[in-house]
Amino acid sequence: MPITKLKPKMTAPREEIVIARQMHQALVLHFMEGLTQAQIAGQLGISQATVNRLIKRGRQLGLVEIKIKSPVEPLVDMEERLLALGGISRAIVVPTVSDNPQTALQAVGEAAARLLMEEIRDGDTICITGGKGVSAVVTGLQPPRRFDVEVIPATGCVQGKHYTDVNHVSTLMADRLGGRSYQIHAPLFADDAEQRAMLINMRSVADVFKRAREAKVAVVGIGSILTDDSSYYDLHPSSSTDRVAIERSGASCELLAHLLDDQGRVCDYSLNRSLVSLTLPEFASIPMKIGVASGPNKAGPILSVLRGKHLDTLVTDEATGARILEIASEEGVSA
Repeated sequence: MPITKLKPKMTAPREEIVIARQMHQALVLHFMEGLTQAQIAGQLGISQATVNRLIKRGRQLGLVEIKIKSPVEPLVDMEERLLALGGISRAIVVPTVSDNPQTALQAVGEAAARLLMEEIRDGDTICITGGKGVSAVVTGLQPPRRFDVEVIPATGCVQGKHYTDVNHVSTLMADRLGGRSYQIHAPLFADDAEQRAMLINMRSVADVFKRAREAKVAVVGIGSILTDDSSYYDLHPSSSTDRVAIERSGASCELLAHLLDDQGRVCDYSLNRSLVSLTLPEFASIPMKIGVASGPNKAGPILSVLRGKHLDTLVTDEATGARILEIASEEGVSA
């Protein structure tokens, strides 16, 4: 009896190949060429229901990968890299719209203003510092309605330039938002630690700082120290003549007028001991702390503040963010 040889079983029957080819064609026509299912059915000579099943099955098999290209993708990537440095839970990076530092800062201020309006509710208290960054936030405020909020200085006052006068800035912010501002009637710097203690305990001053400690949100600037354009030297008349001592203290930045070193620690410097301001531990107790800064000279100071874990949120621009990451990379910090 002759032995009949069995033909090897085909691993991919013809009908499966046909279905796979139709599925590929349907996916290409739908996702790449933008045809409707009815148009695909007419072109392939199959029913619209079959096209629907082919597309659905193709997606289930993982044959379709959708990648969204967006102009903000590089900004989102930079935000993630800044978060990877540690010290903050949120980073907001805006495009660097101009080489003009004031224009760039204004874009950052507008972004911080939008964030502030998203976060505050009626009845909230906002505490702020003076400075160019916070002033840019005030300028950027365009509230959709009036907010029943209080705006409180986080530091004593410095007369002079409008952005150094925290009473002036807090009044403007409250007016923009439709809330109320509190004034502080004490200088930013006392003559010495003893006078600071006396000023801090004055009822009117103590009440302002009590309200500041109870704030829901803080909006603060981050100051540079080692550059000629630093506004820190506008805050105290003797500081500009004491730059050698400031540099010797290891200061690299300023936060609430506290001089900090490159790790974000308070420096051993005489003016730090006479500050009429929230202390950094008091500041740390505020639930949301937003830092606003822009410019290549602010990159090092921002990195110091991140290392000190003084903020929750950083708002800056793309050029500044790139410089922060560059410094961190040069210093061996993973980004």
